[in-house]
Amino acid sequence: MRTEDHIFLAGHRGMVGSAIFRRLRSDGYNNIITRTHSELDLSEQKAVREFFNNEKIDYVIIAAAKVGGIHSNDTYPAEFIYNNLMIEANIIHGAWQSGIKRLLFLGSSCIYPKHAIQPMKEEALLSGSLEPTNEPYAIAKIAGIKLCEFYNCQYGTKYRSVMPTNLYGSNDNFDLKNSHVLPALIRKFHLAKLAEHGDWEGINRDESKYGTIPEDIQESLKSISKQNRKSPSQAPSGIMLWGSGVPKREFLYVDDMAAACLLLLNLSDEHYDVLRSTGFSASATKPDITASERSVVGSNDRPMVSHINIGTGSDMTIQELAEITRGVVGYKGNVIWDRSKPDGMPRKLLDISRLKSLGWKPEVTLKEGIARTYASYIDQGARR
Repeated sequence: MRTEDHIFLAGHRGMVGSAIFRRLRSDGYNNIITRTHSELDLSEQKAVREFFNNEKIDYVIIAAAKVGGIHSNDTYPAEFIYNNLMIEANIIHGAWQSGIKRLLFLGSSCIYPKHAIQPMKEEALLSGSLEPTNEPYAIAKIAGIKLCEFYNCQYGTKYRSVMPTNLYGSNDNFDLKNSHVLPALIRKFHLAKLAEHGDWEGINRDESKYGTIPEDIQESLKSISKQNRKSPSQAPSGIMLWGSGVPKREFLYVDDMAAACLLLLNLSDEHYDVLRSTGFSASATKPDITASERSVVGSNDRPMVSHINIGTGSDMTIQELAEITRGVVGYKGNVIWDRSKPDGMPRKLLDISRLKSLGWKPEVTLKEGIARTYASYIDQGARR
């Protein structure tokens, strides 16, 4: 990309989109085109088509999506599959209709099978059944990958897809009904710390800023507050966390993800195709296929991977994550694991060999990233 190129960034207000926006600006890209939902409903095909017809755009980055944790996916499955399918289909098709050759689509590591071999290589896609708790979202993201792949095959476009691991950072979603695991941990431990000090005014301010505190968490906070007024002989209370804490997860600070996205978007076509075909033997491709077909065909007549993983290459249990987060936030009380709640995939670690071959590695450690995220959480709360 050239700094003077016009880049449409869909979803610039979300955690992922805002991180990419910051990175673009810091790298000198000033022609960034954005639209809020009220200005452009990406689920409306006609509106998206008119938008592309009226704008000069060289590149498209799709960071817009309906996202959430296990509870949200389980509660709103129809919304998750419909909204995400419509957003990505309208943007990808609209970009092609407008003659835009360059596009980056952001997916999610949940596209891989529930019992995929760990760490998960890009080739694991569609090799087994998905985790049921996020199947609607995963299917929509897989469709986005395949849209990019087949538009490249049929129309000669250069649409790229990246699959980030679990992301966290500034501008995250801390709504306890819809958030992912790490922002939920940060908020729960912060509320528990307030309850330890009997700061109900602070808890009420937090609720007005970040959304309703569910009843089970309210009961936990009350028990923590009462515990601190009773003798040590009383049964221990604590903050309630979902599941067993045994599943393992990988976490990447969102600004590191943004840096990886721009690195991959700026790769030459030749370098990117070599990166996608890494791991295949050097036998010749079919001699009778067209150039556009060859872009998605690897050696041994097998398709190249059409997406690249972005992660850290290491993971930990949710229990270990909870302990790190608790230390950063400063909550000193107990943790109670609610094993009646679902765990999700037993493990979800990405193989990032392709990305690492470019010399890329994350810069922000998990503890530092959690501290930054918690600081932004406190700052946002203070600016309500």
